[in-house]
Amino acid sequence: MDHAIEEDVAGAASAGGFLAWRRKHALPPGSLCRNCNAQLQGPWCHNCGQLGVDFHKSMWHLAVEAIENLFHADGRLLHTVPRLILRPAQLTHDYLAGKRAAQIPPLRLFLVVLLLVFIAGNMASRAGHVRFVQIDSTPGDFAEVKKVQVHINPKWDQALTAWTQDRLTKALAHPDAFAAAMGEWAHDVAFLTLPLSALILSALFAFRRGFMMYDHLIFSIHSLSFQGLLFVTVMASAPLLGAAANILFAASPVHLYAHMRGVYGTGRWGTLIYMTILMFAATIAFGLLMMGLVVLGLEDLRG
Repeated sequence: MDHAIEEDVAGAASAGGFLAWRRKHALPPGSLCRNCNAQLQGPWCHNCGQLGVDFHKSMWHLAVEAIENLFHADGRLLHTVPRLILRPAQLTHDYLAGKRAAQIPPLRLFLVVLLLVFIAGNMASRAGHVRFVQIDSTPGDFAEVKKVQVHINPKWDQALTAWTQDRLTKALAHPDAFAAAMGEWAHDVAFLTLPLSALILSALFAFRRGFMMYDHLIFSIHSLSFQGLLFVTVMASAPLLGAAANILFAASPVHLYAHMRGVYGTGRWGTLIYMTILMFAATIAFGLLMMGLVVLGLEDLRG
C-alpha cells in the first residue's frame, strides 16, 4: 500500500476525528503541534485544533484502528452495514430525510471501505489470487514499442510519440516500478468515481423532480460502498472458494436494482433501462479512468 492513502486517512483523523486514535500515540504535553508548531497543552492543539498524535504509523495499524473505530461507533456499524446490504434504499432515504444520528456518515463509510478494498486487493495480489497489473515482456515487445505512433495534433505528435515510446520502454523494463507508480495514483483515481457517478445519475434523472446533485452523491456513496464491501468479501473468500467466489459478484446488479428502484421510485422496466444506461456510461467512465491511471503511472516512471 502507498503512503498517500496513509496520509489521507491520517489527515481525515486530524480534521474531524475520523479514527479513534489510541492514547499511546498521543504526543505528550509540551510537544510541538505537527501542523502549526504551537506547544501542545492537551490532546488537541489550542492554536489550530489539530489532534496531537503521531500520524507516522504502518498501513496495517491504520486499518486496524479504522475497523476498531467502526466497531466502537456507538452501535452505528450494526445499524448501517446490514441496512446497506439488505435495505439500501431505506438507508439512503433516511439519510436524505435527516435521520442521520444512527448512521455512519456516508463519506466516512466510503473512506473505510476504500481502505479495505486496497488492503484486500493488495493481499489477494500478493497471494497470487489476482494480478491487477501484470507485464510479461519479451525482447520483441521492445521492438514493437519503437513502432508506436501517436496522432492527435501535428504540433504535438512528435513529442507525444517520443514520450510514449520512452515510458512504455521503461514500463516493460521495470514492471514492478510501473505497478508501484500506478498504485500511488490508484486511490486518488478511485475518489473520482463518486463525482462521476453523481454526474451520470444527474443526467439520467435530470427531469425527475425532487432530486439534486447532493442526493445523487449520497446514492453513489452508498452504492459504491456496497460494491466495495462485495469486492472485499470476494477477495477474502477466494482462498477458500477459488474461482467460485466470483459468483458472489452476481449480487452487484441485484443490489443496484433494489437500491435504484427504492430511491428513485422507478418502475421495474424503467429501473432496468436506467441500470443499463448507468452501467454502459459507468463502463466508459471506468475505462477512461483506467487510461488516465496508466498515463499517470507512466508519467511517474523516472530514470
